[in-house]
Amino acid sequence: MRCPAPLSRMTLRKDYLAANAGKRAPMPGFVLLVRPRGDDDPTMRIGITVSKKVGNAVVRNRMKRRFRELARALLPVEGVPGADHVLIGRASGIERDYAALKAELAKALAKVKR
Repeated sequence: MRCPAPLSRMTLRKDYLAANAGKRAPMPGFVLLVRPRGDDDPTMRIGITVSKKVGNAVVRNRMKRRFRELARALLPVEGVPGADHVLIGRASGIERDYAALKAELAKALAKVKR
């Protein structure tokens, strides 16, 4: 098993826009975007976005908390080192249980690695 790469958060809008040009893995609860940065830094960055179309502030924040926990659990081991990962929440992701979201994220990461 390889040593897990560290995680950091994406904060700039230009990084989110750049990630949109990367690989895309749509799932029922979210869309995963992955774009290698090409800067020889193994740190993986995570960005999470949930629009107002998904629900009110309480629902959006709950979804973001779940995505952050999923990222902490799966990205260090299964993520792409040196890449930006963006999770875009979908309305159907609200009622999905954590185990289903975790399985979908693992499947999306495997799809993007191919």
